[in-house]
Amino acid sequence: MFENRMPRYDILSEDAMAKLDAGWRRLITEIGVEFMDQRALDLFAKAGQKVEDNTVFLDPDFVLEQVAKAPAEFDIQARNPANNVHIGGNSMAFGAVYGPPFVREGEVRRDGTFDDFKNFARLAQSFAALDSAGGVVCEPNDTPLDSRHLDMTYALQTLTDKIYMGNVVSGVNAADTIAMSSILFGGRDNIEATPATISLINCNSPLRWDDRMLEAQFEYTSAAQPVVLTPFILMGAMSPVTIPAALVQQITEALSGIALSQLIRPGAPVVFGSFLSNIDMQSGSPTFGTPESGIGLLCTGQIARHFGLPFRTGGGLTSSQVPDGQAGYEALMTMMPTFLAGANWVMHSAGWLEGGLVAGYEKFIMDIEILQMLQHEFTPLEIDDASLGFDAHQEVGHGGHFLGAMHTMERFRTCFYRPLLSSSENYERWNRNGGLDTAARAGKIWKQKLEDYQQPPIDEAIDAELREYVVRRRAELGD
Repeated sequence: MFENRMPRYDILSEDAMAKLDAGWRRLITEIGVEFMDQRALDLFAKAGQKVEDNTVFLDPDFVLEQVAKAPAEFDIQARNPANNVHIGGNSMAFGAVYGPPFVREGEVRRDGTFDDFKNFARLAQSFAALDSAGGVVCEPNDTPLDSRHLDMTYALQTLTDKIYMGNVVSGVNAADTIAMSSILFGGRDNIEATPATISLINCNSPLRWDDRMLEAQFEYTSAAQPVVLTPFILMGAMSPVTIPAALVQQITEALSGIALSQLIRPGAPVVFGSFLSNIDMQSGSPTFGTPESGIGLLCTGQIARHFGLPFRTGGGLTSSQVPDGQAGYEALMTMMPTFLAGANWVMHSAGWLEGGLVAGYEKFIMDIEILQMLQHEFTPLEIDDASLGFDAHQEVGHGGHFLGAMHTMERFRTCFYRPLLSSSENYERWNRNGGLDTAARAGKIWKQKLEDYQQPPIDEAIDAELREYVVRRRAELGD
């Protein structure tokens, strides 16, 4: 797991923060937030908040009292303890793409399958830069809808030994994830003591938490599993077009969801979530890797720290349909401010393509290269007598070169980042080796990684119990 010890890039002045603070207080008080679950409405009413139909008008000071109960940092246990993750502080944890119904393999764009899902899980296991395969890495459209969450969870638990995300399509799916996690980690008490999964709870922006998300939130929070309360905002569609208005709405939505988690179970771990970008005002299409989304991302980091909360944002986002130059520079436009802001939980770190509709094999490798390079770049420079290299100057003297110097020979294997994907060959050598562009080289890499993949071992008795649970629940669900 990566620890970002670089200074944070704060761009909001004290006056700007004060205006945003006044803005969310007014919005949460006068407009309120809809909660489409009676249990949530009852909890807010019992806590003395004004409830009209499905809308809760929240007292900002009450909200801050609830938010203060949430831990600023927490741990998530992995099947392999070496892959345990810390959320908060300087820690940054990275998960793969989440949710695409389609897959791109080379020139082919098609429906995602369960084989694709397992392949992406294996790739995530294969790269140390990723802390998790995520959750729905791609939608396995060839499996039964009502029970595919069982297959996905089992695959994440057995093909990887890293942390994984819980299914949030319904409360039933969340309960199954919790039950399977309890099997894997030796009982519900063990996962309540140290969480074993993290789950994404999206707000139906503007200002509505829907019934399915709330069902999942109740299940996970009751079991002390962290939830990422995330407003899904595309400026111009789900919020006003201005960045300050979107930030105020984001604060309102995220804090209201966090307050609910603390009413369900005080002290439950939560993450201040952000998914903030904009639409193309000519076509109405979602856009990603934009300057506006980068600014919003930097602001979100500062806002989350203001409230003392770990936060989620960023990733390798792009609107590009293929793994081309646009895909690369838009992904970097999102991932660079992710590091500058010090995001604690980063989804969509590898594989996101076509506005999130597609999980791309080649894009997965491109994103891993970006992620590894940024992790290298954001590792603080160590300056000491040895690194200053005075002895190398003594050896080489004036007008020489350092290729064969002892200082170089002692360090040449590790002194610079060694690219996974990039080519620095001269034209003649590059041409002799096939003249492959970035996407073609990425295609060779992911295929080789899958050939080299070795499944991490798992206790046979635990594996058998998990498989029995999947079979039983599949039958109970009618699949």
